[in-house]
Amino acid sequence: MSVPAVADDDGFKADLVTYLQEARDVVLQKLDGSSEYDARRPLTPTGTNLLGLVKHLALVEVGYFSVPFGRPVGLAHPWFTEGAEDNVDMWATAAESREDVVAGYRQAWARVDATVQELPLGTVGRVPWWGDGGLDVTLHRVLVHVIGETHRHAGHADIVRELVDGSVGNQDVGDNLPDRDEAWWRMYRDRLQRVAEQAGSGSGS
Repeated sequence: MSVPAVADDDGFKADLVTYLQEARDVVLQKLDGSSEYDARRPLTPTGTNLLGLVKHLALVEVGYFSVPFGRPVGLAHPWFTEGAEDNVDMWATAAESREDVVAGYRQAWARVDATVQELPLGTVGRVPWWGDGGLDVTLHRVLVHVIGETHRHAGHADIVRELVDGSVGNQDVGDNLPDRDEAWWRMYRDRLQRVAEQAGSGSGS
């Protein structure tokens, strides 16, 4: 497969790393101030939880920027461990402290940032778990993929934290949501509920 080269000019790297770091910061911010119980408890039928999202994203970064480019993984990684149980990367065991999981995520950042700094964006690697026999990719494509994955899970963390204690927004209430009181939000939600019920009954909006 022919993979087009991507120039490193015009601040492409800086832009990409900035967007990745913004999502990383949001993920950790969603963990701040939560109790040990709330950081770990599953809030969806598939078990989504705050600390598990952090652990998963650390492993995503380590995985995508090591094996595809011939760089050492540097830790026991379930993706490359035969017999690893399903979803083991999506939750923290009782033996894994919150501090260790967060530290692991920050260590992954440092390793990924070093890889991005050292290699041209046009560097070609192979992702063995993409498709039959793997797929040739550039560092640029992998970086864009991981940015997308991190922002997606930052959104999951946003919803999970709101379910935990009502905390919302990228930084504080009002930064990207209307700064309204609890009564306003209750009326807003009730209005949406009525519209959904009307639509569901076929009576329109």
